[in-house]
Amino acid sequence: MTLKSILVSTAITTLATGAFADDTATVTTFYDLLSNPGSQELVAEFQEATSEDWVSLGDYTGNNKSREAFLGQMGGFAQLIPDLNWKIQDMHQDGDTVIVRSRATGTPVAPFFGVDGEGRSFDIMTIDIHELEDGVIVQTYHVEDWAGALQQLAGQ
Repeated sequence: MTLKSILVSTAITTLATGAFADDTATVTTFYDLLSNPGSQELVAEFQEATSEDWVSLGDYTGNNKSREAFLGQMGGFAQLIPDLNWKIQDMHQDGDTVIVRSRATGTPVAPFFGVDGEGRSFDIMTIDIHELEDGVIVQTYHVEDWAGALQQLAGQ
């Protein structure tokens, strides 16, 4: 067997096993829900895109959010920030990991984390790292600039 045939065989095997799968559409479902947290259709799509034991890791306290807790929080956000928009600005995939830089904007209609924004809006950067297995998201690490959002809402 020649080197060329070995390389071709390896490439075909890699493609057949999905090692180069494009999971960006699956991950985009996550942001569709963030931008429309009250949509039951998008809740269903999010549930299809995530594993039953998906977790959201936002800090190192060990207080990770389950999928159900996250969906409950999104329902609250739909009420509090009806114009919430989570726009993907950049997305990179490396194997089963997808990294997203996004921009979250919104105008709370009531006090947000104790800050009465008096109709002010926020505009913050977010970074997420999604880990996938078999084409579904199993966990998401995330960082949002909520301190910056609160400063904007307080008019500082």
